[in-house]
Amino acid sequence: MSEPLVKQLGDIFEDSLVACEEALGEVTVEVSKDDLLDICRQLRDQDELAFEQLIDVTVVDYLTYGQDEWATTEATGSGFSRGREESQPVRKSWQRERFAVVYHLLSIAHNRRLRVKCFIKENRPSIPSVIDIWASANWYEREAFDLFGILFLGHPDLRRIMTDYGFVGHPFRKDFPLIGNVELRFDAKQNRCVYEPVSIEPRVLVPRVIRKKKDETVYVAAPEQGGRDG
Repeated sequence: MSEPLVKQLGDIFEDSLVACEEALGEVTVEVSKDDLLDICRQLRDQDELAFEQLIDVTVVDYLTYGQDEWATTEATGSGFSRGREESQPVRKSWQRERFAVVYHLLSIAHNRRLRVKCFIKENRPSIPSVIDIWASANWYEREAFDLFGILFLGHPDLRRIMTDYGFVGHPFRKDFPLIGNVELRFDAKQNRCVYEPVSIEPRVLVPRVIRKKKDETVYVAAPEQGGRDG
C-alpha cells in the first residue's frame, strides 16, 4: 500500500520534496522549512492523500550522532552487553543540521501513515507552527519547545508544558546533563520548594561486564556498590 503513496507524493510535489523514501514499510519525506506549511496543507487537503490527523510531533538531536562511549572487540557498543573498558569516542561525520523536527501523520480515509521530516539549524532553532493546519499540534509543539528548545513561529501559546516554570535549559538535548543542573526539595523552615545544586554524581548506568573466556561472564560491582551488578 505504501508504494502507491511514494509515487503519489512524487507526482504531486515533484521537486518540492528534498527526499522521499520507503524503509521497513514506512514512508518518510523530507521538506525544507520554507515549503513546510504549503506541503503540510496539501497533505491534509488533497483527496488522494487526506492526512487529516497529526499523531505526534517529535524532534531528533543529532549532536552526538555516531559517537560511542565504549569500543570493544568482544561486546557490542550499546545496551547491557557492552564492555566496561572506556575508550575515546568514535565519531562519524554528521554534515547536516543538528535538529530535525518530525511530524507523524495519519490518513484515516486511506488507512496509511506518513512521516514528514524537516531539518533546522542549531543557532536559535525555529520552524513555522502547523497549528493552523492540525489543531493537535498545540501541545505537541509546546512539548518540543520545552524539551528541545525549538521555537514554533506563530504558535499562540508557546509555554513550557512538561517542566517547571523556573526550569533552565531543555532536558532532551544531547548536551543536557543526565543528572540535571539543580534539584528541587521542600524546605519545611521556609515552607516552600527550593532549588539547590545537584548533589548526585554522574555514573555509568549499565552493568560493568568483563568477558575473559568465551563462555564465562564476570560481573564486577561498581565501587560505590557492595553487591553484584546483575
